[in-house]
Amino acid sequence: MSRSDSGPGRVEFVIMIALMTSLMALSIDTMLPALATMGADLNVTDVQDTQLVVSLLFAGLATGQLLYGPLSDSIGRKPTIYIGIMVFLTGCLLSLFAPDFETMLVGRTLQGLGAASARIVPMALVRDQFEGRAMAKVMSFIMSVFILVPVLAPMIGQGILFVAEWRAIFAFFIVLASVATLWFGLRQPETLPKGLRRKFSVKHIISGFGFCLRDRITLGYTLATGCIFGPFIGYLGSSQHVFQDIFGTGEMFAVWFGVGAVSIGAASIVNSQLVMRYGMRRITRAGLAVTVVASVIAAVIFASAPPNLLGFMIWLMIVFFGTGICFGNMNALSLENMGHMAGVGAAFVGFTSTMIAVPLGITIGSLLGESVLPLVIGFAVLPGTALALSFITDRGRPPGPIVR
Repeated sequence: MSRSDSGPGRVEFVIMIALMTSLMALSIDTMLPALATMGADLNVTDVQDTQLVVSLLFAGLATGQLLYGPLSDSIGRKPTIYIGIMVFLTGCLLSLFAPDFETMLVGRTLQGLGAASARIVPMALVRDQFEGRAMAKVMSFIMSVFILVPVLAPMIGQGILFVAEWRAIFAFFIVLASVATLWFGLRQPETLPKGLRRKFSVKHIISGFGFCLRDRITLGYTLATGCIFGPFIGYLGSSQHVFQDIFGTGEMFAVWFGVGAVSIGAASIVNSQLVMRYGMRRITRAGLAVTVVASVIAAVIFASAPPNLLGFMIWLMIVFFGTGICFGNMNALSLENMGHMAGVGAAFVGFTSTMIAVPLGITIGSLLGESVLPLVIGFAVLPGTALALSFITDRGRPPGPIVR
């Protein structure tokens, strides 16, 4: 299935949707260079507590996905995104004027709650128009653009800190979200016809989630997605500590962080070129295998001799390439059987995978002291679990005319 000729062209569509979904990543990565300064200004006594600025954003994201997916099946994709953006902007304003750390955390939770609409509804919007390998290819293109955010966002945050205080970062979020929403509103047509909309009710949500739980493909790949996302959240929440405290990069933190993110972007581009030929499952398993093998080898080496920055970056870029191949494919596989209820399906996938990933990420982050070994072990164990889940999920799956 392919999208209709109405609305934006393929390139504009990919960039526009990637920008909408990137609001979540922007809310995380742009703040990273400011965490230490923000913590000091808001009287945070334990430096590890600053990771809550990231973790609670994900908690808000997980909760919001429960609402926005089913709501988009009821009132349409576009109105649902507008509601979420209003919540996001409210959270930004609260953080902008936060007098203490507790208020900041409330604002960050609201930002995650609001950004959930821009994270989950575009998945349903893409699923409305594509399926199978075609959806995986589009998702890979979106991820290619989306991944520029982690590359550029810390540099943007650092640049803002050069000319203003950390609170100006939230003003930047407000401006960018407003521009992205205006572009989306003017150019993107609604993709869910009124005749296909479903009544918004608790019964509908429960029955939809029940269907997802009974669908082995959706459940299995959702669990696998949570596993590969967990160590990534742990890395995001602790990256400032890793680069600035463990490796002493100082203001070069944003540059090193961006170098790692480039590897994910490269993987997304490679995946978009290969997925139509080799299929989502084969490429995903290859990416997971690369991640696990590289991390096991690194864990053995780093346990005997703590790595220098170069050694850490070599490992990081390998595992980011491996996991980067998986992100778009995992989302497409999770929604493979959800074409008739894409909103609820996207909500289930997003909520469940996030609720798995967030506590795993917080745990990994809390174990990081003066060593990166817990992070390396996390990237060995959890993607290994995801790899096992992919085989278990597809066991006995009847082959079709196209091996996806």
